[in-house]
Amino acid sequence: MAALKPRRPRPSAPPQPRPVRPFRRNKPAAEAGPVVIDSRRAARQQFLRKRGIYLLPNAFTTAALFCGFFAVVQAMNVRFEVAAIAIFVAMVLDGMDGRVARMTHTQSAFGEQFDSLSDMVSFGVAPALVMYEWVLKDLGRWGWLAAFIYCSGAALRLARFNTNIGVVDKRFFQGMPSPAAAALIAGFVWLATDNRVPLKLVWLPWVAFALTVYAGVTMVSNAPFYSGKALDVRHRVPFAATLVVVMLFVLVSSDPPLMLFGLFVLYGLSGYVFWAYQAVRGRANPARSSQRPS
Repeated sequence: MAALKPRRPRPSAPPQPRPVRPFRRNKPAAEAGPVVIDSRRAARQQFLRKRGIYLLPNAFTTAALFCGFFAVVQAMNVRFEVAAIAIFVAMVLDGMDGRVARMTHTQSAFGEQFDSLSDMVSFGVAPALVMYEWVLKDLGRWGWLAAFIYCSGAALRLARFNTNIGVVDKRFFQGMPSPAAAALIAGFVWLATDNRVPLKLVWLPWVAFALTVYAGVTMVSNAPFYSGKALDVRHRVPFAATLVVVMLFVLVSSDPPLMLFGLFVLYGLSGYVFWAYQAVRGRANPARSSQRPS
């Protein structure tokens, strides 16, 4: 048998070179991270700008709303002095929320509407119900009619104020502002309860009736009342102004019910006095808008 011949190895195909991919320079994670974070932060800020609210001024508005509701509850519990003090606290908080919003540049349309609704409760509904539960209910239907005149006057005054923003002179209010009207009502209740004036007096319900109707009608009048918005607490003032502030604190602290009620009575009359003075001098009413709000 013939010897087997060894097979010759077949020539192997040369290895094919792998295709070279183009080199792409990827950004490292340290460079891509801040870009993603900044874009998310910008999207979040845009979302909050559209749907978010500012916390600081709205916190003061919420506190004022709570004081108005608390005054109603205390009036139902026959604690009229506490109810009157709660209305004064609401007035202080209501003055602070606007100042804080302007100083911190956090004004918003939501804040304006929320402030108006809070004012309606604290300075419209609460004083009317406190006065009615205190002495007006003894007059029967005349009592609740006077309370309704005040409540409706506060609603109309707030609605007119919202539509006249930017139209009238900012130095004056058109009609007595609702916090001052509420202080006039609450001051009378606080003064009478602090001095323990007996409720059986014949003249007391009718004085409360006249005061309530006067406050409600004055809120919707065209009388110019000084607003105090021209005062800027960030500007320098003479040293005598500090003494005036100190004397004012001393007078109020000597007898808070009497002094606060007296100050707001003077303020409630100042609008008509200035209106008559302007008419005598032949000048136009600065609080009346010359343009109709759109």
